[in-house]
Amino acid sequence: KTSRVPMVTSKPTIPTTLPEGAKRVLLSGMRKIIAERLLASKTQIPHFYLNIEVDAGELLKFRSQANVQLEKTGAAKLTINDFILKAAVTAAIKVPRVNASYAGDSIIEYADVHLSVAVAVEDGLVTPVVRRAQTKTLRQISEAVKDLATRARTKKLKPEEYQGGTITVSNLGSYGIDSFFAVINPPQAIILAVGAIVKKPAVNAQNEVVPAHRMAIGLSADHRVVDGAIGAQYLAELRQLIENPALMLI
Repeated sequence: KTSRVPMVTSKPTIPTTLPEGAKRVLLSGMRKIIAERLLASKTQIPHFYLNIEVDAGELLKFRSQANVQLEKTGAAKLTINDFILKAAVTAAIKVPRVNASYAGDSIIEYADVHLSVAVAVEDGLVTPVVRRAQTKTLRQISEAVKDLATRARTKKLKPEEYQGGTITVSNLGSYGIDSFFAVINPPQAIILAVGAIVKKPAVNAQNEVVPAHRMAIGLSADHRVVDGAIGAQYLAELRQLIENPALMLI
């Protein structure tokens, strides 16, 4: 007969004295909110993860051609992220079950895509929202995001401008991150994590090894709302749009 030793768990201790050279940085109001929301997300939302790698070659060409024309008119240039955001919104319209929230005994599917865009600021991260993003053109989304990001970094956003989003996109490609998975922004059901475009060898349709521009995209989803098949359908639509960027203008 064997006896079981009960498992003892304890909360991590918070040091009251600091090692030499260390300093204590008090949490700002923003960091406290971030800590609370992300802890709730990871402990209350059953995350699952899917990832794809897309061919970004056509996207780079299309963006370059578009920016040549925009430069002639004096308009602001489009970024890679602008195209990703437009694709994320369009794919959500095609697969509306991802544009939803868990509500206890029901799931709320939203008619509009309110796009949250992760923006790094001094105290952490904010996610200003592009309202009814499905009604906006690529350039309108680009202009809206540039305005929101600028005002987020200068602390001029109104509280309602970072509330009420229905899907979120977080892009760390410009920071040199190849791939990652993000934490869901509650009460949303999905968040996209976009990595850098990396030049690497790939096999084409003729089974030839050729240089290619590849981009990794991770999807974190709330399994109470989105099943694996739905997440896969969404990513398939996203891939189609990114690899055929002219479709975003239709």
